Amino acid sequence: MNVFERYLTLWVFLCIVAGIALGQLLPAPFQAVGRMEVAKVNIPVGILIWVMIIPMLLKVDFGALHQVRRHWRGIGVTLFVNWGVKPFSMALLGWIFVRHVFAPWLPVAQLDSYIAGLILLAAAPCTAMVFVWSRLTNGHPLFTLSQVALNDTIMVFAFAPIVALLLGLSSIIVPWETLLTSVVLYIVIPVLIAQVWRRALLRRGHAALEATLARIGPWSIAALLATLVLLFAFQGSAILEQPLIIAMLAVPILIQVFLNSTLAYWLNRELGEAHNVACPSALIGASNFFELAVATAISLFGFESGAALATVVGVLIEVSVMLLVVRVVNGTRHWYEQAAVATR
Repeated sequence: MNVFERYLTLWVFLCIVAGIALGQLLPAPFQAVGRMEVAKVNIPVGILIWVMIIPMLLKVDFGALHQVRRHWRGIGVTLFVNWGVKPFSMALLGWIFVRHVFAPWLPVAQLDSYIAGLILLAAAPCTAMVFVWSRLTNGHPLFTLSQVALNDTIMVFAFAPIVALLLGLSSIIVPWETLLTSVVLYIVIPVLIAQVWRRALLRRGHAALEATLARIGPWSIAALLATLVLLFAFQGSAILEQPLIIAMLAVPILIQVFLNSTLAYWLNRELGEAHNVACPSALIGASNFFELAVATAISLFGFESGAALATVVGVLIEVSVMLLVVRVVNGTRHWYEQAAVATR
């Protein structure tokens, strides 16, 4: 992990402080940025999201999809957790904690918005950061690559329907056209740009691709941090009034991470998959494509919404929690492989 990735939680915390301070001291410039919209899409944020996402998608090789059949059990587990458990469990956790456990301490007008943000976060499985987590566990590189490529493909078609379904079940109505616009802007177009760019680079050799990835890698984190400064400039007043909101929103996210990673890890063990497949499977099941979630929350609900804040809380705890999951799966390798020996 480079210095930006390793200390992402620290950078996010500093952006929270900077955003709140700037929003209180210089509200007019941020309000002007918030008004720069076309068809409910904020132009500055849209550009920042592209700068975030495209370098990450440049790593994805959709030609690796044929590798899926080699580890079909691990792939099946990850798909089940990502699309059959994760969004729905988060909707349930949001209902439990936001509408009931923490409801007396949360702004009543934002309850629906907080739940929407949690659902958006869970409905977008992690993409490029999984390569980092997988490498730290000596995960199978081809499995990781094929799973990410498959998830990105599914996300194009499944993200909007799942979000619309769960928001509808939570009595939160969102315009389909805005949701579909988010999918096109933040998934389809970036994927196409990244793949065209990737093929152009590979025609010059793999070294050209690696050099470009190394050069533009910091762009993603820099764009993410700039987006967070904007978000917290708008969220500053609400946070200063109720500083425990972030901690309360972190609770369902943390439970979801540990629930899904444990479930994926255990299912792979029960099905007899190798440890180097179970690790990235658990990590993909636990982490989120938070860039997409943040962008969609802003498009659907706005900068000052609880949904935007909830997705940013996911960013805040992502690295520290995922490093903990990495430590757990690495530390339990002997326990995991005992099952494989016992079934032979």
